[in-house]
Amino acid sequence: MIREVNIGNVRIGGGNEIILIAGPCVIESEVHALEHAEFLKKLCNKLQIPFIFKSSYDKANRSHLKSYRGPGIDKGLEILSVIKEKLQVPVLSDVHCRSELSKAEKVLDVIQIPAFLCRQTDFILEVAKTGKVVNIKKGQFMAPWDIINVIEKVRSAGNDNVIITERGTMFGYNNLVSDMRALQIMRDFGYPVVYDATHSVQLPGGNKVSSGGERHFVEGLSRAAVAMGCDGLFLEVHRDPDNAPCDGPNMLALDKLEELLKKIKDISKITLHL
Repeated sequence: MIREVNIGNVRIGGGNEIILIAGPCVIESEVHALEHAEFLKKLCNKLQIPFIFKSSYDKANRSHLKSYRGPGIDKGLEILSVIKEKLQVPVLSDVHCRSELSKAEKVLDVIQIPAFLCRQTDFILEVAKTGKVVNIKKGQFMAPWDIINVIEKVRSAGNDNVIITERGTMFGYNNLVSDMRALQIMRDFGYPVVYDATHSVQLPGGNKVSSGGERHFVEGLSRAAVAMGCDGLFLEVHRDPDNAPCDGPNMLALDKLEELLKKIKDISKITLHL
């Protein structure tokens, strides 16, 4: 049985319906983030899909020095706090170092461990000690069965509120591939598993100074992941992805989201009864 993890009024795992974690890759401004969050909440209410808002206050893992990183922790958390309080939705963001945790834990409902940091033991232990729900992004370099070691690190700190997110596996240079078996393998550890459909179509460093992406695969991979029984879907979305400052090529346009979510919800209803 998959453990149920509670995030405010959102229940993931434990036989509950699929949830959505979504938002722009990075916070661009308060107005921009709030517009996206309002759109997503309204759509998820319409389709009756539990929703967590995600956006990064600092993209600290970019390959190029001049890549847009976001507003930084103080302004970023302030914006996420406004969204959380005004819209009454849980918020998630990635944290990149231990020094950020004392501020981040006051706002975030879910602290995300970035894929590149999923083996950093001391960092993971400090995140776990906050008592917050921990979303572990499985590294592109990691086999799905190795994620149990990361789970055990979190549990060793007395925190059993764990979510695992699959985001593709390295396939040669500047490319990722999704192995849908990974979702079942990781769910067998007893914790909810989320599929990150937009990062899974990323081409890391594919545009020399920035990442490329193949967003036309997002829908098909999302359907496949939900058919495999994942507990949540992670989508980075944007009203104008082609002009987004970060990860535009793999983000999904907002006007494409409703059609996809309707299909996802139908598939999820079938898998819940298998």
